[in-house]
Amino acid sequence: MAHRRCLQSFVRHATALISLKKPPTLSTFEPLTSTPNPAITAPNLEPTWFTTWSHFRHFSSSKSDDSENEEEVEESSDGEAEDDDEAAADLGRDYSPEEKEAEAAAIGYKVVGPLQRSDRVFKDYEPVFAVVQIGSHQFKVSNGDSIFTERLKFCEVNDKLILNKVLLLGSPTQTIIGRPILPDAAVHAVVEEHALDAKVIIFKKKRRKNYRRTKGHRQELTKLRITDIQGIEKPEIKTDGKPLKAAVKKPEKVATTA
Repeated sequence: MAHRRCLQSFVRHATALISLKKPPTLSTFEPLTSTPNPAITAPNLEPTWFTTWSHFRHFSSSKSDDSENEEEVEESSDGEAEDDDEAAADLGRDYSPEEKEAEAAAIGYKVVGPLQRSDRVFKDYEPVFAVVQIGSHQFKVSNGDSIFTERLKFCEVNDKLILNKVLLLGSPTQTIIGRPILPDAAVHAVVEEHALDAKVIIFKKKRRKNYRRTKGHRQELTKLRITDIQGIEKPEIKTDGKPLKAAVKKPEKVATTA
């Protein structure tokens, strides 16, 4: 930046001096000849306009530092804009059915299809739990629980899912641990809604650089309702016809002195 400013001032003074000089007339020009002219020699040349402006302006180090800081800020803003453009390009990409299925399997789920009115997926509570992995997060779930995960692509509200990355199954009688997953286990779920998390403020600052950036972010979430856990024997729940009696407190005996 300092060299650029120096060059601009140099050109400005040069153009001003050239405009002050009168242009030569046609009569002053002589025809070109092949013989050298001894009258014109290097010592006899008149001083030109650039001899008076041979010195350059020198800027202090603070100016150059400020220009460098401005360039750094511009580069950082350009990098953020490029990242935003890449994210927008990923969102607008068209996936084939095979690519959708492969990417969903890598995350840990499979889309079965939309929920029909005739489906009876919601069952009574069963004393069975499972530990499933969705993306990079793990959840301990039971029948009827609802969990919030990061936004799942390729699925809409009321779609039925199968969570196939089951790490552990447990019940009152047995526990099955995967190495690392259980191939025969599956957890069924239904997509209830796509929502946004609470806003998080991101503030960036570089001291003595006049650089401040404030952004807000709301993470996209997907709410899942667990409907069934398969791959483990479920104990039968014994239900008696007699209603449970409420506990009745007996009056405490107070010792009396005669």
